[in-house]
Amino acid sequence: MNENLLLAFMLTTLAGLCTGIGSALAFFSKRTNKAFLSVALGFSAGVMIYVSLVEIFVKAKDALVPIHGYVAGTWITVGAFFGGIFIIAIIDRLIPAYENPHEAHAIEEMQESTAHDPRLMRMGLLTALAIGIHNFPEGLATFFAALTDPGIGIAIAVAIAVHNIPEGISVSVPIYFATGSKKKAFWLSFLSGVSEPVGAAVGYTILRPFFSETIFGLLFASVAGIMVFISLDELLPTAKEYGEGHMAIYGLIGGMAVMALSLLLFL
Repeated sequence: MNENLLLAFMLTTLAGLCTGIGSALAFFSKRTNKAFLSVALGFSAGVMIYVSLVEIFVKAKDALVPIHGYVAGTWITVGAFFGGIFIIAIIDRLIPAYENPHEAHAIEEMQESTAHDPRLMRMGLLTALAIGIHNFPEGLATFFAALTDPGIGIAIAVAIAVHNIPEGISVSVPIYFATGSKKKAFWLSFLSGVSEPVGAAVGYTILRPFFSETIFGLLFASVAGIMVFISLDELLPTAKEYGEGHMAIYGLIGGMAVMALSLLLFL
């Protein structure tokens, strides 16, 4: 597992910093390609839901059952899965709605107003902090998936990266209105993605001395829960807001199909 350490950290870092791509798009594009974002977010959700339920959950169970027995191992796997959901849900609830980065915003909003209030700087900083806290478990999930299985890690990193592009837009717009500075909005948005590799590094440092098959199983089951929650609570609702009709669902099915095919090719 240690041989994948550098790859896992690089994938987590690249995925996290993709908020900067969305932030850059907000300042250099005139309009939001909503159709693309809708399909892309749906695609990411499909990748994460499929790999979480078909591959990650199963790997977690395979690690826990030989140690704890079939019944206890299965119960522990399911408990860890919902534990991951519970953790990310609590983090989500602790972020006030007006500071939540997963509200869909459009680039066009940048031209709607030129009035800025310097006193809103505090709100802009709180928004960036909220994003960092919210992205922390995403980084941990991406890192441990890549650490254990590089193939799965790459798939999740790509899905998180795509997810972080519209998040960068959604972060930049309110911070721009808070500060009146495109430069500050870009850098705060970009740096919010740093919390993902930080989450990975902190999690690995804390858990490394205790690492075992049981810890691996618990982590992998929790990662599956985190990925499913992110998909259902963030990606799909935002994809529906950006898109029209069934575009998000077409993206979802496409993501599942691509993930299924990639797993079949490595049988």
